[in-house]
Formats: sequence, structure tokens, C-alpha cells
Amino acid sequence: MSTTDWANKDYYKVLGVSKDAKPEEIKKAFRKLARENHPDSHPGDKAAEARFKEASEANDVLSDPKKRKEYDQQRSLFGGGGGFKFPGGGGQNVRVDDLFRNATNGDGLGDLFGNLFGSTGGRRTTTRAARRGADVEGEVTVDFTDAIAGVTVPMRTVSEAACQACRGTGAKAGTMPRVCPTCEGSGMHTTNSGGVFQMSEPCPDCKGRGMIIDDPCPICHGSGRAKSTHTMQVRIPAGVEDGQRIRIKSKGSPGENGGPAGDLYVVVHVRPHKLFGREGHNLTVKVPVTFSEAALGARIGVPLLQGGTVTLKIPAGTPDGRTFRVRGKGAPRHDGTRGDLLATIAVTVPTSLDADAQAALKEFAARANQPDPRPWDSPHSGSVS
Repeated sequence: MSTTDWANKDYYKVLGVSKDAKPEEIKKAFRKLARENHPDSHPGDKAAEARFKEASEANDVLSDPKKRKEYDQQRSLFGGGGGFKFPGGGGQNVRVDDLFRNATNGDGLGDLFGNLFGSTGGRRTTTRAARRGADVEGEVTVDFTDAIAGVTVPMRTVSEAACQACRGTGAKAGTMPRVCPTCEGSGMHTTNSGGVFQMSEPCPDCKGRGMIIDDPCPICHGSGRAKSTHTMQVRIPAGVEDGQRIRIKSKGSPGENGGPAGDLYVVVHVRPHKLFGREGHNLTVKVPVTFSEAALGARIGVPLLQGGTVTLKIPAGTPDGRTFRVRGKGAPRHDGTRGDLLATIAVTVPTSLDADAQAALKEFAARANQPDPRPWDSPHSGSVS
């Protein structure tokens, strides 16, 4: 907070008390405002959170006799409007910004506010920091075709949210938490190390919540949080692979004290396809052909995952296991391009032949006069019966 901002602060007005209010009145006024505007009672209400912070800041100063005295002196000195009043100056004000802009080191102006807001010159925070919600894990199983094309699926998640029974207060229905007397609702406990430094840590009595719960909620046991189960629609991107982990921002557990929600992490399982496989962004498929088609060459139809077929020309003498590449018919990549379809030839052999077919095949073998494909065979090799 700048000096001008501080000088314009009217802590008495914030708490709704007079300038000669007694400590009991100040304490009572702060407790009332804290109960009405505590973030746990108004999750997501930024206006209530701002009022709670402002009230905590005012209470931090006015509840301390030494700080209150110095605050009153400085308010009198500055006139409560950001201007510095010189005695006998006829009411003429000098802007605080100008005063500090022209100040040099060692002029003591920093010490003017040092005792009020801590020796480091910074305002001690009196409100709890916002907390990010926890991340949530989940799993879904999709078909092979949907994994390639992308799909939206319903997913049931279990996460922590504000307890519905106590509305996040942690107190049993019909009761309310009370302001922690140790930290006065700030949730933080400040100790002086004996030098010029102060250390702040979560209040040991309220564990940083700022409130004491005398009668805990039986559902959440005073935590103010409870398990929440709900179903959401999750978009699985095109081209996802089996076992891939997808992050969906801000779909995890809600945050606390105005903090952001956590993320949802989804592990995708892909069911196998009866025809197609996958190698990275390429799809694979086995294409059966007859011996005649492989030997003589042919044009055959190769199935596509999206439906239909593409014509593939097989040259004469194509061996079993040869792979052909059909470009652009695979899985989508992040840049919008697609992988390829890898079609592997599988030569089929007839399981039975009639007499005419056997005679024709023997004639073919004699006419083809192919060399022995097994060079280890020889007339002297042994035989196994």
C-alpha cells in the first residue's frame, strides 16, 4: 500500500465505530463484520472477500493500542486526505507523493510509518491466501474409431467441494464459527524474531482458517469440504493414443478463498479394432491376396477406417509381407496433417485342391522351373520322417 492510499484509509469508518471507541467496541464490530463477510461463508463472493480483508486490516491497527496511537497521530498529521499539514501553515497541504518523491535517503520519512506497519515498511497481511483446488484423476475407454476421429464422452468424477450440509463453514447447521481469538480472524500468527524481521505462519489454534468451530458439522467433521460426485462431458481430442493422459484445465476440485479450481487428468484406454492397428500416427492393416494376384499383379481394394476403400496396385511378383504406403489416411497430428495407412500383403494358400487344380499347379511348377528357395537343401541332406 502506498503512503497516499494509507492516508486515505479511515479504519474507524470501516468498522463502523467512533474515533473514541473502546477496545471492546472495536473487537465486537470486527467480529460482526468477520462473521458476515468471511470467505468460507461466501465462496466466490469477491465483494464479501474485499470487505473481510478491509475489516481485518482495520482491526489489526485499531486493536493494538500502540499502533492505534501512531495511526491517530499520522491521521491527524496528514489530515486524513493524503495531504501533509504543517503547523501554522494556514491549512495548506503538501501532497504525500510529492514529499516522498523529493525525499533523499536518511531523511527518516520511512521510519515515520515503520512502527505502525512493521519494521520492513510493509503492511502485515491479515487474510488467508487463496488456495488452488486439488487435481482430479479419471479414466475413460473409447473405441478405436472414436480415438482417431475424436469424441465427447460422459465422465463421472469425484472431487472435494464445499460441504452442502454446512455450506462450507464447517459448523453444524444452526451454529456459526467464531473468530479465532489468537489470530483475530486473519488465519496467520506473526512473531518477532528479536531483530528487524517478523515471521508469519498459519495460526496454531485455528490451523490457518481464522475461525474456531465449537460444534463441527457431522458430515464434513468441521473441514468445510466434502466429496462431490458429478458427471461432466469430456472432449477426447482426435488422434489420442491408448494410455495417453489428457489435461483439462479448471475441471478439478474447486479452490478455497477465491482460489482457482484444480485440473482434471484423464487417462484414455482404446479398445482394439478387428482390422486396423496403429504405429504412432500411422494406421496398419493386413490385406489378403491370392497367389495368382501376387504372382501376376492386380488392382485390389484396401479398406479405410473412415469407411470405403482405396484402390492399390500390386505389381507382378509381389512377395508375402510386402508393405505399401497409402499417404494421408492415418491418424491426425497436432498440426492438422495425418499419418499414413500401411497396407501389408498377406498371400493366402488354398487349403484344398481338386485333381484338375493339382495337375495345373504341377504343370505350373514344371514350367516355372524356379530355383530352390532353400539353399541349405542338397541331395545329400538327411530326411526326417
